[in-house]
Amino acid sequence: MTVAANVFVHPNGLCESDEVGAGTRVWAFAHVLPGARVGRACNICDGAFVENEVVLGDNVTVKNNVLLYNGVTCENNVFLGPNAVFTNDLRPRAHRKLVGDALRPTLVREGATLGAGVVVVCGTTVGSNAFIGAGAVVTKDVPAHAFLVGNPARQKGWVCRCGAPLDESLRCAECGTGHRLVSAADGLEAVAG
Repeated sequence: MTVAANVFVHPNGLCESDEVGAGTRVWAFAHVLPGARVGRACNICDGAFVENEVVLGDNVTVKNNVLLYNGVTCENNVFLGPNAVFTNDLRPRAHRKLVGDALRPTLVREGATLGAGVVVVCGTTVGSNAFIGAGAVVTKDVPAHAFLVGNPARQKGWVCRCGAPLDESLRCAECGTGHRLVSAADGLEAVAG
């Protein structure tokens, strides 16, 4: 992928990557380093930082001051709230500079939302359509459609793809979508009807 002709970079933004998809916007004081792979129709807001080995799918929203370090992959339709931060080293030391495979990867699956100020500790996977509430600290894998809050983040329920909470029968009162539990680790999947 190469930078598409209709990528918008604010005059005070810095986009050094040549792998940016059509319709993506990079706003003032955001910095996308060379090597970062950014999909189509992404919105990278003021003050965001996207390091060299980050991968963003299509239609990813990166709100103000989000910090994405090497090893982070966000699939399509992920929302990262203001000041969300990702780590990539479980035992950082100034005298020890880890690179490449020595860093712990983090994966945010399709449609997940991370609220304002969320911290994601490296080596975790956030499941599809999961919703992490503002200020939470994610220290372990998150099942699909799980709703988590707190420090450390703890599951408080389930949410639909539309973002609404699910009732005890795992049905969404807002859009009517039903869900079934795949497993405690994998979370939910939507069901027809």
